[in-house]
Amino acid sequence: MSPATPELISPRSSRVLAARRLAKRNFRGKERLFLAEGPQAVREAAGHRSGDAATLVELFATLEAAERYADIVGAARDAGARVHLAAEQVIADISTTVTPQGLVGVCRFLDTPFEEVLAARPRLVALLANVRDPGNAGTVLRCADAAGAEAVVLTDASVDVYNPKAVRASVGSLFHLPVAVGVPVEQAVGALRGAGVRVLAADGAGDRDLDEELDKGTMGGPTAWVFGNEAWGLPEETRALTDAVVRVPIHGKAESLNLATAAAVCLYASARAQRAPGGCRSVTGN
Repeated sequence: MSPATPELISPRSSRVLAARRLAKRNFRGKERLFLAEGPQAVREAAGHRSGDAATLVELFATLEAAERYADIVGAARDAGARVHLAAEQVIADISTTVTPQGLVGVCRFLDTPFEEVLAARPRLVALLANVRDPGNAGTVLRCADAAGAEAVVLTDASVDVYNPKAVRASVGSLFHLPVAVGVPVEQAVGALRGAGVRVLAADGAGDRDLDEELDKGTMGGPTAWVFGNEAWGLPEETRALTDAVVRVPIHGKAESLNLATAAAVCLYASARAQRAPGGCRSVTGN
């Protein structure tokens, strides 16, 4: 850190107070800013841009974290972010975690208009319908990123993707792929189907079996998976909008899979089928 960098000793600093308010959804929406905590999230934020604008606008770091993660602090400065050397108490006051890691970034919203998602002709999409738990939303986003999905869509009834817990659970994946928010489920499903994307509802009571669909070779085309609420799944009216309702087979004695695990299974099944010969991501380019 530069000797000229001021240390924010007081948690009552105006900069600190402004950052702390971003833990609340109404302030995030008003300012169109959110918090990214920890080295992984801050590293990804520092390297991300939306158009001509850098995503990371401000970074708070303890002296220890600034020394340990000097490369991240340097990347933040290179991105044009204001960097503040902060007392540990300041970081604790801004952070929403029990054991802060010494780095907290303030980032611009980065959601993508749903129309742009469609225009990119995505081949694999995760659609979260009425998902309320931020940890689950962030974990599904991470799974979608790992499986190579081109986009994640959160319906208007789903949790705020900028909730600090959702951002942490995404482990940086929020900065890797387009995320559209606030889209009515009927609009999302209808537009995806209209764009030639097969829309599948993931539901434990589905009348189609994921293994059988893979065996039949029906999973190789552009696909969007719809994942529902953690407690009650997908309502009948949402399932009726889709092309098929597919269940993940339970071969053992477990009653069911949780949302994030089921999402990982479904997304990876599609990713594998799309990369197989004849799939839409095969080496032949079909």
